[in-house]
Amino acid sequence: MRMSQGVLLCASLAVIAVLCSSPLSAQQMPVDYEAVLKQVGCSGDFKDGVLKVNIPRNDLHVTVAGRALPTPFGFGGWFALSKGHGGEEVLMGDFVLLQEEVNPVMSALLEQGLEVTALHNHFLWEQPRVMYMHIHGHGKAMDLATRIKPALDLIGHVVPQEAPPVAPAAAAVAKNETLDTARIAAIVGRQGEQNGSVYKIAIGRSDLAVEEMGATINARMGLNTWAAFTGNNQDAVVAGDVAMLEAEVPLVLATLRKNGLDVVSIHHHMLGTKPVVIFLHYWGTGPAEKLANGFRAALDATGIK
Repeated sequence: MRMSQGVLLCASLAVIAVLCSSPLSAQQMPVDYEAVLKQVGCSGDFKDGVLKVNIPRNDLHVTVAGRALPTPFGFGGWFALSKGHGGEEVLMGDFVLLQEEVNPVMSALLEQGLEVTALHNHFLWEQPRVMYMHIHGHGKAMDLATRIKPALDLIGHVVPQEAPPVAPAAAAVAKNETLDTARIAAIVGRQGEQNGSVYKIAIGRSDLAVEEMGATINARMGLNTWAAFTGNNQDAVVAGDVAMLEAEVPLVLATLRKNGLDVVSIHHHMLGTKPVVIFLHYWGTGPAEKLANGFRAALDATGIK
């Protein structure tokens, strides 16, 4: 029996050696892609000229509308590489992230020169909340593997941050305090409108000539960037939307993250318009002046005049 096992093992090794020495085929992993898998520490396969690396969220137990669902149902993240011109690789992917992972992972990608091209949900009524982040990049295979690794290392390892408890005295003061809207307007460089406890600044993209079926798409039609503030000077909340040309997206994302503002979604609001306009929604908390400065910095990263 031992002899048979030894013969079988040797035969298997011989077959492997022949396969490894044979010309590259559609099913054989290129050497540089094998190095990518080793670098990122993930499994993957090579088919149709594409290396696809799997990032399944087996650590999650997701229910949608109260129904438990398996990971392959829609909770398997991935990234893929395909060879382009001049020896450069094109990277694309889709990460499955808990909401507390979204912005740390985004920052890790942006810091490595990779692009985030979309951020959205795939489900309603899911528990826990799951978001999907599409990514893009180009470069040498091992360079891309090195650049994506910090983001991969965060998936499944981000500890949710809990808001500190508010002392009763501080809460009472907060209720009686209002925002210095004049200061916010001065920082942003635009006047806003007060609606109850909310101060909102909306800015159209008048620098863009967007039309659909001959109709001008202006700020009133939704082509605008805005920020809504509420709270008080020390403890404010901001939420809003930024309208961007495609080329403006990477810098706006990096600027928002640098200023401590969370990106909530990245998507289209319109189809069939030229030029293409991308919209992102963001959110942040903190001193009103800090939030206003973050919003202003994002404005400056676009072509808004």
